[in-house]
Amino acid sequence: MSGSLLDRTGRAGAVGVAAEVAARHAVQADIARRLPGEVVEALVAAGFVRHFVPTRWGGRAGGFGELLESVATVGEGCTSAAWIAAVASGAGRMGVCLPEEGQRELWAAGADTVVVGALNPTGRATAVPGGWRLRGQWSLVSGVDFAEWALICALTAEGDQEVARFFAVPRGAYRVADTWFNVGMCATGSNTLVVDDVFVPEHRSVTRDAIWQGRAVGSDADCHTAPLRAISGTLFAAPALGAARAAVRAWSARMSGRGGPSTHAVLARAEGEIESAALLLRRVARSGDEGRAGADGARGPRDCALAAEFLVDAVERLFRSAGSGAQAQDDPLQRIWRDVHCVASHVALRFETAGGAYGSQLLGTPPAATRTT
Repeated sequence: MSGSLLDRTGRAGAVGVAAEVAARHAVQADIARRLPGEVVEALVAAGFVRHFVPTRWGGRAGGFGELLESVATVGEGCTSAAWIAAVASGAGRMGVCLPEEGQRELWAAGADTVVVGALNPTGRATAVPGGWRLRGQWSLVSGVDFAEWALICALTAEGDQEVARFFAVPRGAYRVADTWFNVGMCATGSNTLVVDDVFVPEHRSVTRDAIWQGRAVGSDADCHTAPLRAISGTLFAAPALGAARAAVRAWSARMSGRGGPSTHAVLARAEGEIESAALLLRRVARSGDEGRAGADGARGPRDCALAAEFLVDAVERLFRSAGSGAQAQDDPLQRIWRDVHCVASHVALRFETAGGAYGSQLLGTPPAATRTT
């Protein structure tokens, strides 16, 4: 697929179709705890999977700003579908840090190969001739049920150091345990990936630090060389941005003709918080598209975490003011409320971590060590 994910209106085209399909299935997907095949196919057709894949493998090497708006558009229909669109896109940025031969294998079937990431180093890998023996369990792997490859993080002993590495593993080398029973983002199917004991060749491995720093192999595109932590918050927050916009519509439909100035003020403040969040996220995305993400340091993560707080506050305000009727199981506001709170709990969007790092940068003091997954 070539061309822009979004057309000039930001709604039509394949992304708009994906948003409509996702919205149509949102209620049942939430109950089933996974996206139906029709939604996954629509996301792939919209170009999300190939968005960051290098052009030499048939991808688009697309931009952060474009992806932010596209994911948010899908999020207006289904937060879980938007989350899958975001993380499946992000896997392309991770894959480009593999050695050339590893990239060739990863995208041998084409740029629309669905890849997921198991980001926490909860497994172990042991060096053997020609590669590694890998084993372990990784929970919370969104989209693992329909992925064709997984990029799995594990700890290795290299000399006198313990090093975190990513390993590219095809579908047949791992199994999935059905463990995802969550209060929000239910349809992401974020189940547990299990590797019993498999061999991974050297060319399908890369250090976590290389991915974190954006040390791409065979590409100098800004979308591949931006440090992961500097821009990853835009991917994680984009589904919540779309969901918050959907909350405004759902609330407005429920409250139309009801209440007075105080009720209207709820909507005005919520919309202001949502647009403030959008402005912050667009600034971070623009810094990545202009090759400034690394220079901006900790400001990007701070902005994304602050945006997530704005979105939570806006949805919380709308949900509480809508009355007990919005708590019904079939009401879209309660599903959005659950989903947005779940998105904002991601470690990349926690303000106490991101804000602390930025505050340290402003003061010129070394930040405390923090997790970056």
